[in-house]
Amino acid sequence: MDKRLLSILAIIAAVFVGIAVFSGNSKNNNSSSGSSSQATNHVQGQGSSGVKLVEYGDYECPVCLAYYPLLKQVSAKYNATIYFQFRNLPLVQVHPNAFAGARAAEAAGLQNKYWEMHDKLYDNQSAWATSSSPTSYFNQYAKDLGLDVSKFKIDYASSQVNTAINADLAAFKQTGQDQGTPTFFLDDKYISNSQLVDQNGQPSMDKFSQFIDNEIATKSKQ
Repeated sequence: MDKRLLSILAIIAAVFVGIAVFSGNSKNNNSSSGSSSQATNHVQGQGSSGVKLVEYGDYECPVCLAYYPLLKQVSAKYNATIYFQFRNLPLVQVHPNAFAGARAAEAAGLQNKYWEMHDKLYDNQSAWATSSSPTSYFNQYAKDLGLDVSKFKIDYASSQVNTAINADLAAFKQTGQDQGTPTFFLDDKYISNSQLVDQNGQPSMDKFSQFIDNEIATKSKQ
């Protein structure tokens, strides 16, 4: 057989091997695989108006942390009238522990303690976010919340949790917005962070209330 032909066949074989290896590695990448399921549905509030505020957030994001106490106030103020939903948007390129944080929340959710872990992660962000071993913190939080820690550890490492987070990432991609956290949607309408801060650039209860009150009023007329 011609040596040139042999060389070409060898190159083609190498390319296919490379593709196979890349595909295998992609399947093992926790932040990019398994997004075929439905997005998560972690919701607070009674929602009598039918209005829903959705936050796509990152547990390691300092801006999300700045919004966190205000969103708790919003959720409390409008508990009877709106739904508040949190979905995962871990920005792993800049927040290396973000996907791990999302895993902890989802694993706790499998024991009906999603929101409790959500709060733990933000309340203690300065501790676990910079750790080289954040799972030790998550296991302690699980214990503090009264979870079955053995089950929590199994769920934390499960494909079910991985798939749920990736489904949120896929749902966000479908919105067409640039990745950034936090990102808010009110009844599927995007609201930029610049619209939700006061003149000093701080998250504003008045701004949130204005948007929510207007949406409730609009929906009541439909």
